[in-house]
Amino acid sequence: MLVPDNIHPEQTIYFNGAFVLKAIQKHRAMDMLDLYIQTKSEREMSMPVFLLCLDWLFLLGLVTLNTQGKVELCT
Repeated sequence: MLVPDNIHPEQTIYFNGAFVLKAIQKHRAMDMLDLYIQTKSEREMSMPVFLLCLDWLFLLGLVTLNTQGKVELCT
């Protein structure tokens, strides 16, 4: 669930996804591991939460994988 009612908003995929999006906006295209390291430097999150955030951003059409296998912002 993106915004469950039994935890703090700071622990949701919706909230943490904003930090992933912010990190990818700085560089336009990044390796997934580099993106995780960049995101984790701003907001402490586990790898599973990071991957759920990436999934959510992909489903929204905000990020994609390019031909080099890097995560990039959709235009």
